[in-house]
Amino acid sequence: MVEQQKTVITRKGKRGPAPTGKGTLIGLRLQPELLAWVDTERAKLDPEPSRPEFIRQVLEDHRG
Repeated sequence: MVEQQKTVITRKGKRGPAPTGKGTLIGLRLQPELLAWVDTERAKLDPEPSRPEFIRQVLEDHRG
């Protein structure tokens, strides 16, 4: 019998962590004024969250 070879998939040149496959990816554009507000507010937190994480936190707080 022929021995099967295993294929290893690598993420060469890709940035960031591997996607989890959970949730729905959305693209979001913000006007400069709103983006400035996001950056100002997240800079007040320690440690400073990423923009996506800050927006998730704001949505969770709003949801209640």
